[in-house]
Amino acid sequence: MGITWQMVVMYVIGGLLIYLALSKDFEPALLLPMGFGAILVNLPFSGVINQMMTGVGETHGIIQWLFDVGIEASEAFPLLLFIGIGAMIDFGPLLSNPKMFLFGAAAQFGIFAAITVSTLLGFDIKDAVAAGMIGAADGPTAILVSQVLESKYMGAIAVAAYSYMALVPTIQPVVIKAITTKKERLIRMPYNPKNISKRTRILFPIIVTVIAGLVAPASVSLVGFLMFGNLIRECGALENLSKTAQNELANLVTLLLGITISFSMVADKFVTLDTIKIMIIGLLAFVFDTIGGVMFAKFLNLFSKNKINPMIGAAGISAFPMAARVVQKMGIAEDNQNHLLMHAIGANVSGQIASVVAGGILLGFFI
Repeated sequence: MGITWQMVVMYVIGGLLIYLALSKDFEPALLLPMGFGAILVNLPFSGVINQMMTGVGETHGIIQWLFDVGIEASEAFPLLLFIGIGAMIDFGPLLSNPKMFLFGAAAQFGIFAAITVSTLLGFDIKDAVAAGMIGAADGPTAILVSQVLESKYMGAIAVAAYSYMALVPTIQPVVIKAITTKKERLIRMPYNPKNISKRTRILFPIIVTVIAGLVAPASVSLVGFLMFGNLIRECGALENLSKTAQNELANLVTLLLGITISFSMVADKFVTLDTIKIMIIGLLAFVFDTIGGVMFAKFLNLFSKNKINPMIGAAGISAFPMAARVVQKMGIAEDNQNHLLMHAIGANVSGQIASVVAGGILLGFFI
């Protein structure tokens, strides 16, 4: 088999992902291996997928083996990554202002809007749910849900999820400005942090795991590994393991996950009209996430004496910490004394929890 035009397209896509990773600093730890993997798996008779061994016959190549072991058989790679993510997160700003939980929930609106759009575009319900999870703004969750639901679009979903996460600083300001007034963007929110005890910080991940398990049992692996990572961080007795989870574990699993996902980027399956549709759905999902969070804040302001800056709602998506930084930057641009970062971080880490719970709820309905 020679090189087909679809393979050439994948070489271009792989090169584009590498360019975005290196020149634009868009999620380099993931987009670089994904881009290089997209080239590897589309070489004619590529040995990374399967190869002939003398005396053995055809065997799985390394990327197919990684996919079988790390994603298809156990979903190990996405779940292990959640330990690292959990160890990075400080839930203190959220615990200081529990109202921010509401914005994490509201900003998941894009998931369900995207599922509706996917269905209207002709995807079957499981593929529609998998595509809708791009709106979780959480790459590992999107990958895990698409794999559990056996979606054939996992490669496109992973590319869309991580590409748009990297583009949050470009996408969100345009949407926020379109649906807020200058007066709303100038609303100041004093931050009065509460002293969160060590006991509370330790109990929080345990309680969240139990509640999530009772409400959405399918989310236990997602929420549980996230909260386990956070428990390692907060317990105080495992500082070295916490640092390892945040750095070595997270970096290594991210690299392996990126190159393993390329198994689902084989040209004849990836270069299709459906892939273009999924990229459009992903963009709409992020737009609807932002709209959902902002409009919910505006709704609360109808009944609140102490007004909330609606931009805080946009930070409720799971793209941590990019979304919080976007809100802080926009607040400073409107008023250089308007510091919204800690409120935005509270909403942002809430979105981390909400996205994995949403993924678990959807898995509970459709597996």
